[in-house]
Amino acid sequence: MHYLLNDLNTPVMRLLEEAITQPRRLIREYEKVWKGQFDYPGGHLEHYYAIRELFNAGETMPAHMLYLLARCVKGSVRYGRDGNFNQSPDKRRHGTSPQTLALSVLPLSSLLTGKTTFSALDYREFLKQAQPGDVVYMDPPYQGVSSVRDTRYISGVSYEAFAEAVEDLESRNIDYLISYDGSCGEKAYGKDLPTSLRCTKVMLKAGLSSQATLLGRKAVTYEALYVSNRLLANARPLPQQETFLEALA
Repeated sequence: MHYLLNDLNTPVMRLLEEAITQPRRLIREYEKVWKGQFDYPGGHLEHYYAIRELFNAGETMPAHMLYLLARCVKGSVRYGRDGNFNQSPDKRRHGTSPQTLALSVLPLSSLLTGKTTFSALDYREFLKQAQPGDVVYMDPPYQGVSSVRDTRYISGVSYEAFAEAVEDLESRNIDYLISYDGSCGEKAYGKDLPTSLRCTKVMLKAGLSSQATLLGRKAVTYEALYVSNRLLANARPLPQQETFLEALA
């Protein structure tokens, strides 16, 4: 089995490639950056801003991207109108320790090393490589938090263009799964993919909303997963102890 991984955000893809192909080097470089916050002259928050400035100036070594993700608010990548990474640091913590990081990175590398190809293409260009027998998983920016002009992401995704790309996959008999929007409490985000597509929408319980909890409310978040009907028809019967996704494997 071989995996093709793609994202338009080149630094993110460089980080993922480093984690899979050179995990120990990534952990060593990350440890150097991470430890630097504890004796930085201006303190750990100023250290974060210094690394962010280096990153925005073009110093996009994977360890810098990883440190920003580990230290920023909610671990969420955000960009300003000028295209620079502008997410603030989480003032309550220092980010994942190198030792804890290794527990995630090393197993990931063991699972995928030698089996993975990386790219940073527009999703429509990337999907041209798909062939019958492949399974495509897509996790585009959600309609509820993004638009084509939303600079929190490298690039937004047009609903119409995305639906057209999924239609093209179906016309070529290619199976797919898509994480796309959902709901929180009584509020639904985004509109469903067109009913003309031959897929089934499954709502997956994602737990309590952290944002609602911070505001003193309790709301359960559900995320939508669209599964091509052809893939769903070939899923194994679902034993009680297994999850929906395990049945698709």
